[in-house]
Amino acid sequence: MLTFIKKIFTWWNRDTFGTRIKTILFGKLVGTDHLGNKYYESKNGKRWVIYAAEIDASKIPVEWYSWIHFTHNKIENNHELKKYDWQKPHQENLTGTDSAYYPNKNKNAIQKKYKSWKD
Repeated sequence: MLTFIKKIFTWWNRDTFGTRIKTILFGKLVGTDHLGNKYYESKNGKRWVIYAAEIDASKIPVEWYSWIHFTHNKIENNHELKKYDWQKPHQENLTGTDSAYYPNKNKNAIQKKYKSWKD
């Protein structure tokens, strides 16, 4: 019951009830990515994504980013991108989380380059 209520009133938990109806009636599944996101297209050319988990636009991998933004490139049809050994896998934006990148994790090692006039 709680899941049904979340579907009706919240937009940050995957898809809302209205989006689900639109997807059933007008959407054609184009494909999915390795994160579990599903990509749909309507007959008139509108495109949308239903996220597998929390909604975050940075969770769209590069091979689907160009498709959703109508950017034509060589991977348009099969969404298979050849990756090299030195390339890292796609990762969503981790800013503000515990997994965020900090150039210097030791907070005590940060030296101020000025002196405060209030001591």
